[in-house]
Amino acid sequence: MFKRFYFVTIVFIFISIFAVQAQNEGKPISSEEFQKELNEEYANPETSPLDKEDLKDFKELEFYEIDPDYVVQASFVRTPMESPFTMKTSTDREPVYVKYGEVYFTLKGKEYQLNVYQGLELQKDPDYYDYLFLPFTDLTNGRTTYGNGRYLDLRIPESDSIELDFNKAYNPYCAYSSKYSCPIPPAENDLDTEILAGVQAYDKH
Repeated sequence: MFKRFYFVTIVFIFISIFAVQAQNEGKPISSEEFQKELNEEYANPETSPLDKEDLKDFKELEFYEIDPDYVVQASFVRTPMESPFTMKTSTDREPVYVKYGEVYFTLKGKEYQLNVYQGLELQKDPDYYDYLFLPFTDLTNGRTTYGNGRYLDLRIPESDSIELDFNKAYNPYCAYSSKYSCPIPPAENDLDTEILAGVQAYDKH
């Protein structure tokens, strides 16, 4: 069992979600398995971010229907000369990140670009040094998805190509409880389109 200390640092959410995305012979799990295991995590009192009163009635998260059109191969560009910065959060906590690279991809006929980040705290951990963080916002926020955006977790690619599976987009824990502190996606990671994939809004919080 991984140590969980999200109340102090964002490391918790990375470890939690990446545990769900356990690698099988070096390959990430499918969208279906990701969603199944995420539901299991949220239903488990030992790992769930839900408040106790909400956990009593919890059955499963609401996802968009899995859509292969939201699984894209992106071009990955490393940006090695970036300076560390503090990413804004939902509280006064100031976690330090560095922009690690950029991803360029085509979705439904339009071209997009997003930045990916690396948390300096995780960078020091030999078990999680290759984990990358992709927070984003899109036109569904505040309507069918959480108002402050969603996240994708990635690993440093071995080439200049990386898969983005938006069916694995998940909410920050702040979507479920006010006791957490969550990074707010930087403005440059706002997508001028609807990402109709991944976890939808949680209507009890």
